[in-house]
Amino acid sequence: MSLSVSRRLAAVTAIAVAGLFASTAPAALAAPTAATAAPAPPDIPVANVKAHLAQLQSIATANSGNRAHGRAGYKASIDYVKAKLDAAGFTTTLQTFTSSGATGYNLIADWPGGDPNSVLMAGSHLDSVTAGPGINDNGSGSAAILETALAVSRAQLQPTKHLRFGWWGAEELGMIGSKYYVNNLPAAEKSKISGYLNFDMIGSPNPGYFVYDDDPTIEQTFKNYYAGVGIPTEIETEGDGRSDHAPFKSAGIPVGGLFSGADYTKTAAQAQKWGGTSGQAFDRCYHASCDTSANIDDTALDRNSDAIAYAIWNLGAATTVPPGPSFENTADVNVPDSPGAAVTSPITVSGVTGNAPATTKVDVNIVHTYRGDLVVDLVAPDGTVYNLHNRSGGSADNLVQTYTVNASSEVANGVWKLQVKDGAAQDTGYIDSWKITF
Repeated sequence: MSLSVSRRLAAVTAIAVAGLFASTAPAALAAPTAATAAPAPPDIPVANVKAHLAQLQSIATANSGNRAHGRAGYKASIDYVKAKLDAAGFTTTLQTFTSSGATGYNLIADWPGGDPNSVLMAGSHLDSVTAGPGINDNGSGSAAILETALAVSRAQLQPTKHLRFGWWGAEELGMIGSKYYVNNLPAAEKSKISGYLNFDMIGSPNPGYFVYDDDPTIEQTFKNYYAGVGIPTEIETEGDGRSDHAPFKSAGIPVGGLFSGADYTKTAAQAQKWGGTSGQAFDRCYHASCDTSANIDDTALDRNSDAIAYAIWNLGAATTVPPGPSFENTADVNVPDSPGAAVTSPITVSGVTGNAPATTKVDVNIVHTYRGDLVVDLVAPDGTVYNLHNRSGGSADNLVQTYTVNASSEVANGVWKLQVKDGAAQDTGYIDSWKITF
């Protein structure tokens, strides 16, 4: 996981970057129906995942103790993963980029088959910091998705969606590799990615069980897995905007993922819930030389690896929700800095029969220098308020996101409003556009 970025970014930069983002998002994910029920996901052998971690540790040991961008240990790590995937029948692509004067590498692996217009993608960064071998950060996520991909091959899985896996370079320098991948995808290819799942630090030695609260369907899929094994979860906040899901999310692609904690301190309530030691960091070796193969909690690694397979098997079998009629407002509406009043952007809906669906889709594009300040609501024609975003997302700028709202109790026709309020001072922005789809 990369270091946190500065909270304050120039508004002009945010506005310029926002112009690169598409105002529409790919089709939302739906749970598998009875007719397209997912095959039972496998139990991912934790011994296999740990064997990959042992290889990454050996690579680091043989290469000055790290697997950092631009160092021989990183290239050897990429070569190890690629060889495993090539032998398992994946189509692999090595993507190169340049950062800090050194060549970086992303590895993309596609599983043959599935709908090429509906891609489910999972990814992890493979680089470490220069200070250590990076076995939890992020050998853990990289090894787990590697073993999940190999399980796809062993099962000869034939999902509805096309499956793609990615291992990113130079994440520790600011998500350089994943940004390069997303920014160089043509718009038509971005629109085909129905979901991106990110796994960064999933074997922390004093673990928590955190689920990203981004795309609601992906989030619920992970929560369903953990509910099934009796493990409570919490919403992930420590890594917001600090890992490789951020470039995908900024491009309007639905994202989700898992995390077991970094240098934040485990509370007494969390220790009572999950075990471990309160008052101690989730990972005391975060970004340190002691992040070795001894810095892994086997139980957390096992549970999170199984959760990854559960999500790939279930979301891979899911169908896309066919879009109904859409209505859009592209007029800019300035959002005043706090304590200014909330502003609204209206859309008049007509010609739709009956009530709104339980899967009403709301695409939001708000240009703002600090999305953690924003409270965003959908207001139905009868005045009912549905909260979409409540001051989450941390220091990242802009809010480009698709939400699914159960508005089935609302008559579809009438004036719907997107309501936005800035909840804290010093940041500015505007509603660029929004769209509602029935």
